[in-house]
Amino acid sequence: MLLVNFPSAVRLWRRPDPQCKYFGHCTIPLSFRTFQSDHFLSQEYFSILESNTYLTVAEKQHSTAAVISDDKVKVTESMFHEVPVIVYEPMQKKNEELRRAIIYIHGGGWCLGSMAPYDLLSRRTAAELNAVVVSVEYRLAPEHHFPTPFNDAYHAVKHFLQEQVLAQYSVDATRIALSGDSAGGNMAAAVAQQIQEDRDIKLDLKAQALLYPVLQALDMQTPSYQQNEYMPILPKVMMIRFWSEYFTSDKTLYYAMLENRHNSLKSIQLMKFANWSIYLPENYRQKYTYSDPYFDSKDLSESISDPRASPLLVDDDKLRVLPKTYIVTCEYDVLRDDGVMYVTRLRRAGVQVHHDHYGKGFHGAMMFTMLPFSFKIAHEMTENYINWLNKNL
Repeated sequence: MLLVNFPSAVRLWRRPDPQCKYFGHCTIPLSFRTFQSDHFLSQEYFSILESNTYLTVAEKQHSTAAVISDDKVKVTESMFHEVPVIVYEPMQKKNEELRRAIIYIHGGGWCLGSMAPYDLLSRRTAAELNAVVVSVEYRLAPEHHFPTPFNDAYHAVKHFLQEQVLAQYSVDATRIALSGDSAGGNMAAAVAQQIQEDRDIKLDLKAQALLYPVLQALDMQTPSYQQNEYMPILPKVMMIRFWSEYFTSDKTLYYAMLENRHNSLKSIQLMKFANWSIYLPENYRQKYTYSDPYFDSKDLSESISDPRASPLLVDDDKLRVLPKTYIVTCEYDVLRDDGVMYVTRLRRAGVQVHHDHYGKGFHGAMMFTMLPFSFKIAHEMTENYINWLNKNL
């Protein structure tokens, strides 16, 4: 198998792009030059991102997972509280013992994707851990704005945590983890918080595993947003587009977020929970200087300050009751600082946290485990993720 070490040193290729509307120089990892087109970060690219057709076409092009069992894993489709899921059950059973379970929420900026790209990861997790894996298919923005995607994920998790459902899949109620990547990590973190307040749920999660999660919508000028503004896979303009489409179809919010001028009197009061000058260790701050985000009396979106959308914004009382946590962050990712700040806040609240930071990592890296883009770092991240679950679940 071809393994690509991404990036090798990490060398950066900088090129001027006078056509960029918002940007001066575009910084692209050298490794990407082999498979990205010349105009990857050109004005044409950003115009596509700003167009109404981008998310619509991409959404319609996503494929569905092949629901095919193999000799190691039984794969079935089901509906959990009217939410489509795919359930992966390991074939092996040891003396009818109860099994562990992982509920996985896929990424895609709440606007793109499906369970299909995660089929290989789900199968491997189920087989190697002898665990039941539930992959959740929530409705997508912009057709379904917040809180619909979150509600779908929440209701699917709550359904699975019922005693009779756990018995159906032979799951140990004391060994359940919630996991997700990117926007899926956002919803996994938010669901883990919200179920603590649901009196109908009688059990506790044993663990949560968040892979390069997005956790706050207040500050689009953290050091990682500035450092990785033009980074492929998830440049700043794309992440802001995802946030705005998650909340509303009104482009006013999108353009305000681009300028970091989207906060209201209500949301700015919550900056104390997402202030990177407090929660970001010195080595992540680098050359950047903190300044308070601009705010206005006008509220462009009440959802910005909703903890179900921005789980970093809860107080310590709601953090200290959370289960042991695994968080992955990547150096070349606009979302790096969201994850790092959550690590800091969880640890200060007394939660056991294992933080894997990949100095050569980029957003979405774990998805690159198959040819033609089989990256060494993707295999390393996957191995570490599964190993942590095996030891802690």
